[in-house]
Amino acid sequence: MPRPDPAVARLARPDLEPCPFRLRNGVVCLIRPTRPGDKPKIVRAFGELGPETRYNRFLGYKTEVSTTELERITEVDFSRDCAFLATLGNGEDELVIGGASFFSLDGATPPERAEVAFTIEENFQRQGLALELMRRLIDSARAVGVRRLEAEVLGTNVGMLTVFRRSGLPLERELEEGVVHVRMEL
Repeated sequence: MPRPDPAVARLARPDLEPCPFRLRNGVVCLIRPTRPGDKPKIVRAFGELGPETRYNRFLGYKTEVSTTELERITEVDFSRDCAFLATLGNGEDELVIGGASFFSLDGATPPERAEVAFTIEENFQRQGLALELMRRLIDSARAVGVRRLEAEVLGTNVGMLTVFRRSGLPLERELEEGVVHVRMEL
């Protein structure tokens, strides 16, 4: 089955419009959908992440982003999967400071369940960015008919667990071997 054209999927979707967001420290970033041309920017941003942020995001130590991962995050169809970046600057000088995504977990149309993931560069954590990205993901998930968001989070990642708690969604958590499985009903 051919993948939907992302350009068509973006039409008439306010949740996919780029929008400025003011962080708690006063810095204004742009939150926008990912694009295929973002691959080098994401690689550069990943290289700037500290080991703790990488460990929290990937539930283990990771030294690079694979080509498959880059394609998955930058070539989403916005009908089953969705990905956003938070950036500063523009053009060649655009700097990725965070990102969030959801990917469908089932073959249903529309997908019933999707997994969410976040990465925020250390200097921009605790600035309200993850919660704003969560709101964007919620809007996009609802727009495509997703009924439940899920995540695997280290039990020590209090910041991410707080974002999920503050999302306003009904939430279930289950701890297993130091990892919290979070389910949020839309």
